[in-house]
Amino acid sequence: MSLTWLVLHLLTLNQAGQFLSPQNLWNLSVQTAVLAILVGGMVLVLVAAQVDLSVGSLLGLTGMVMAILQVAPPLGHGWPWPLAMLVGLLVGGGIGLLQGYLVAYLGAPSFIVTLAGLLIYRNAAYILAQGRTMGPLQDDFLVLGGGLNGSIGPFWTWVVTLATTVYAMYALWNGRATRSRHGLPTNPLWLDMLLSLLVLAFFAGFLWVMNGYVNPATGQGRGIPVPVLIAAAVLVYMHWLAQRTRFGRYIYAIGGNREAAMLAGIPVKRMLVLTFGIMGLLSGLAGAIQAARLAFVPTGMGSLLELYVIAAAVVGGTSLAGGKGTILGAALGALLMSSIQSGLVLIGVPTEWQNVVLGAVLLSAAVWNARFDRRKR
Repeated sequence: MSLTWLVLHLLTLNQAGQFLSPQNLWNLSVQTAVLAILVGGMVLVLVAAQVDLSVGSLLGLTGMVMAILQVAPPLGHGWPWPLAMLVGLLVGGGIGLLQGYLVAYLGAPSFIVTLAGLLIYRNAAYILAQGRTMGPLQDDFLVLGGGLNGSIGPFWTWVVTLATTVYAMYALWNGRATRSRHGLPTNPLWLDMLLSLLVLAFFAGFLWVMNGYVNPATGQGRGIPVPVLIAAAVLVYMHWLAQRTRFGRYIYAIGGNREAAMLAGIPVKRMLVLTFGIMGLLSGLAGAIQAARLAFVPTGMGSLLELYVIAAAVVGGTSLAGGKGTILGAALGALLMSSIQSGLVLIGVPTEWQNVVLGAVLLSAAVWNARFDRRKR
């Protein structure tokens, strides 16, 4: 990741906007938030040896539902945005559960079920809006998109960053002490000290970026964008869910060997339904953030986003065969994909060549993962 950022920065030195500038990195964090939220759910789906091709269309449908409910009459219904958002989340979660039921209990392949969903939800959004772009959305709702007022300011950015840094250092060294106390092997002391320095450098850089991009209205740093906080909370929760709970262990077991999981007494069908339900709920949340970013919801919002989500998960080390993948790796994959696209835009590369480069990165990651897995066996 660091090497990629350095190369992109060198390529944009003579451009109007440099890659490693606070403004560009701040915008990059906002752009990555939607992808990061979706990839957190996609990892569990892929680990369970399934796939969800409908997330982009479902994002568009839930965003359209929220827009129609909160836009003022005669186009919409004028509901308060929290209620409109709740309905959108329920729609996303409900559709996810339905897809999971079709896959788990009726035996339909997830590829076909979600491919059908891709077609249905995209056109359902068009039908609901009668082909119109819905907006403008309510001002308070736009905070979720990280606009002019969609960040927490420099003071609270200091508070959040320092608290997170202290917790990260505590977790690192407390984990080392716990392993040592129980007689388990630990990293060399120099390695943990190096990791501590890297953690401190990361959060220092994060603080510099978040408070280095000045809000012209106040003359102060903008601070952490709200969508970045939401995405970080989702990723932390999904990591905990995947690594620290029975649900997560069941999902990895199902993806590794479904028949063995069934024989071990794991409720495979119920776990699959819940996994797709979580994916649908996260699609609704990502739809809210994307709608708030745009302030208007077009009928094509989220088109082809499912391909970027799956690509980010694969680049982050998730196996399409199931049983292998981490939330952290997928989050880094999402950041890498967004970084490359942002850098190519700054350089002025045409859209068609951007897609060629991103496709080459995805292909390289897939080949590398396949060879690495074969070598491990």
